Order: sequence, then C-alpha cells, then structure tokens
Amino acid sequence: MIKRQKASIKDLIIHKVGNKFNGTKNAFSDATVHFDEATYQLILPYLLKPFVSVAETYRFNHHSNVDLNEINTYSEQLFSGEGNFVDVSKHIVTHLFEQSNSAQIKTGDVFVCHFENIQYQDYFTDAIGIFKIENKTEFFQTYLEQNNYDILVQKGIQAKKVDKGCLILNTSDMEGKIVLSVDNNNYDTQYWIKSFLNIKYPDDSNQHTKNYIELCREFSKEVLQPHFGGQEQSNFLAKTVDFFKENEIINVETFKEEIFETEDQIQQFEDYKKTYETENSVLIRNQFDVSEVALKKQKQKIKTEIKLDTNIQIKLDVDAPDASAEYLERGYDETKKMHFYKVFFNEEG
Repeated sequence: MIKRQKASIKDLIIHKVGNKFNGTKNAFSDATVHFDEATYQLILPYLLKPFVSVAETYRFNHHSNVDLNEINTYSEQLFSGEGNFVDVSKHIVTHLFEQSNSAQIKTGDVFVCHFENIQYQDYFTDAIGIFKIENKTEFFQTYLEQNNYDILVQKGIQAKKVDKGCLILNTSDMEGKIVLSVDNNNYDTQYWIKSFLNIKYPDDSNQHTKNYIELCREFSKEVLQPHFGGQEQSNFLAKTVDFFKENEIINVETFKEEIFETEDQIQQFEDYKKTYETENSVLIRNQFDVSEVALKKQKQKIKTEIKLDTNIQIKLDVDAPDASAEYLERGYDETKKMHFYKVFFNEEG
C-alpha cells in the first residue's frame, strides 16, 4: 500500500511486446516519452492508483540465488544508475517476451517507468514500474473538416485501470526488495507472477493471516456446508472473523478450542488442514500476529449467504457471530418433506 500525492515520473518509455508462440515480434522505442502537462497529469495517477489499495507485498524469488532473478537485477541497475534506462527497459521487455509460451498470452504496450517520491509506510523512495496494457477500447473521435463535424472510430487505452502492473520499491527488508503487483486480466496465473516477475509472498503477518483465513473459508465450503448446511458454515466463518478481531496474536490451538464444540470437529479441521497445506504448498503457522489490513481484505471475500433451491437467500452478518445461532432455526417439515429455516426478529428493517 502506497501514497502517491508527492510522486513524480523521472523517466517513462513505451515498447510493444509480441508473442513468440504466434510469431509477433517486439517493437522498441529509442527514447523516453516527453509529456505535455495534460497527459502527465492523467498518466501519473493512472499508473499508480492500482497500488494505493494493494495490501499484500511480494519479494523476488529464484530457485538458486535471488540475485539471479532477472527483474531484480534490472531494477537494481536502474536504481543504481549503472544501466542506461532505455537499454535496460528493452531487456525487461525481451524477458517478458520470452515468457509468452502459449497463444493465449496477449501482445500489448509495455510501459517502464522510474518514479520518485513514492511514499511507503512513513518514508519516501524511488520505484520502478512495469505495466502491460493488453486491451484497448474503441471510442468515437469527432473532427472538423470543411466547416462540418465528422466522426470516426479509433482505438485507445482507457484511463481507468492497468491490465497488469508491478511496482518495485527501492527499499528492502530481511527478505529482499518490496514488490507490489496487480493483474486485472488474470487469464494465466503463472505468466505474470511466476514466469515474468518470479515473486513470492514474504513470511510475514499479512501472509499468515491470509493463509489461515483462506484455509477456514475453504474448510467451510468443502466440509461444513455439504455436511452440516449453510447455517453451520456461516456460524463458523463469523466466529473465525470475530476471533481474529479479538486477538492480536493467533494461536491455532486456542482457535480450535474456542471455535469448535466437539473433538470430532477439531479432528475434521486438522485433517483438512494437512490436505490443504499439501495441495496448496503453504505452511500454516501454529502462532502468528494478525494483520488488520489482510484481515479486512479477506473479510470482504467471505460470503455468508445461505442459498436455497427455492430461489430464497438468507444473508447473515459476518460481524455478528451469535446472531445465526440465536435467531435462526433449522428444521424438517414431515408434511412437506422439506427442510426449513425459521427466522426470529422484532421489526423489519
């Protein structure tokens, strides 16, 4: 998560990246962009806005030595001034081109940008931004000719959101440079994150919080809902969120004791946790600090709706863990041979 109020663009260059799978080639610029005032005032927030709300950060990765990570190396050359900006930007696009190993990888415009005065936490730093614009939109352009206005269709970039982008900050922690990434055209999860950038989540509270809540969300969907119904699923998710809100440090043993009522439920959760860790290649810590930022983001992904086959939905409040148990009753009607929910309330809202 960054702040961009004092940010500025030091250098920006635009290239076009092809796809080696279908034979389209790269096209390179030999000079940086010279902006007029109107364009500059529009493009600066366009490029940086996606990262203002990004809570999760990444670190560069490599199977043998992180110093051999290509984008890590190129960004360091730009930060240190050892490499010519135009030349290094071409290397970045060439590396991106080499990752196009299927026909579905789209060609597009690539912006390589050197930003100054990006605020991260409580300090300012430089950053290298790499953006890939894959989709262009048709729009009408009017023009005056011989005292009459005419119209034609052109294609251009919508100044709303970038398709793919990363921001490499010129600052590090114990695990390396801090990297932010967005991908709004997530047609290939490996292409941008793994193949091009080769980045991973750091071993921090953001990741631990994310991992654990995602585990609980999948457990509720794959185990609780099919076997015990939507009410039990929603109860569990609401209790999970409440536990995270009430505790600064999560202890997994304490979590299980407070959330589950029987040993059988605890065993089901532990069995699922082992399978989930193996299938998703994650390690769930036994104790970790809660990240409020990650909790808020994960909470938005939690759906506590009971969807019935009679075209009725019951929406429960994830912030009210006791409401479902106290005011919602599940039963079976022998006459209709159907399940039912009984809802108690004082007044309609």
